[in-house]
Amino acid sequence: MTEETDSTAPETKLTRTKQDWAREGRFLTGRHARPDTERLPPGQHLVKNWPVLDLGLLPDVSTERWRLTINGAVEEPQIWDFAKFQAQPQGEETTDIHCVTTWSRYDNRWAGVFTRDLIAKVQPKRDAAFVVLSSYDGYTTNLALEDFAAEDAMLVHAWEGRPLEKEHGGPVRLMVPHLYFWKSAKWLKGIEFRTGDQPGFWEVRGYHNRGDPWAEERYSD
Repeated sequence: MTEETDSTAPETKLTRTKQDWAREGRFLTGRHARPDTERLPPGQHLVKNWPVLDLGLLPDVSTERWRLTINGAVEEPQIWDFAKFQAQPQGEETTDIHCVTTWSRYDNRWAGVFTRDLIAKVQPKRDAAFVVLSSYDGYTTNLALEDFAAEDAMLVHAWEGRPLEKEHGGPVRLMVPHLYFWKSAKWLKGIEFRTGDQPGFWEVRGYHNRGDPWAEERYSD
């Protein structure tokens, strides 16, 4: 990734529609909530299914072909194939997820590698402060290192006891439940640790740089 481009992902009807939402401030309620006292963030509604939203591409990445490159401001860069990914310490977590398009789903059971274990493996340099995630469909998104390192954040390969389906980002996606789910990149291909921030696909198209659901950080100011 370079400073000159945010993503190779294509512009689609969904992209244009969601950019219109950002310009209009669609779905905003102006209400803040506290995650320690309220489970459902402002403006969200519960669903029982798992809606599918993407950029219109569905990359066909088998576990045999999948590779994850972890580099940038780290002491120990890594390239993991799926077998090496599975050889890392594995964990399980149950979390809620919240999409900026206003749906939320409670009690999702995940299995994978906690980001804190990945961080311990690659040893970020002292001045590393951000990560940029890249996906097999050309998508990118950015997170502060402290958000990426959250206690329940994971690189997941299973949901509800089954391998993560391709439509939901399999074989491996990020899962950061305390942020809107566009930050949890599907079809994960690369993790670049950075000393400076680099906004990703939606962030340069009017969406908030962090995306806290309880503060209703849907769009940039």
